[in-house]
Amino acid sequence: METPTFAPRRIDEIASYHAHVYFCASTLPRAQELRAALSDRFAVRVGRVHTSPVGPHSASMFQVAFATSLFGTFVPWLMLNRNGLSILVHPNTIHPQHDHATDSLWLGTPLPLCTQNLPLTQQQADEAGVPNTTPDPNITV
Repeated sequence: METPTFAPRRIDEIASYHAHVYFCASTLPRAQELRAALSDRFAVRVGRVHTSPVGPHSASMFQVAFATSLFGTFVPWLMLNRNGLSILVHPNTIHPQHDHATDSLWLGTPLPLCTQNLPLTQQQADEAGVPNTTPDPNITV
């Protein structure tokens, strides 16, 4: 019997990350508080609030796109400050389906995803984009 060959992937495949912060009607105020708090502390690209499921996401959410250089501070901050909300953090490579379903991590309770409509591969990985937040230099992480 042949042993499968493990071929490690390089982390430079990751162009950026997304954090999807999920909420329902009763937890929307907590999501809005978290959105404001992270915007005050990190230079990230915060997406609009979706009050119904969109794409592969099965619940209302907002997305935060962030550079790979922020992972070491932003994700631990989310761990400590997620305000009881479920958050999906995933890399952005040229493999969107795997990014969401296999190569992701959950903070809080995992929610179902409908990843079958995401492409297996794409030409280019999603970049973080230009930050649309301005961190307050007087607030520490």
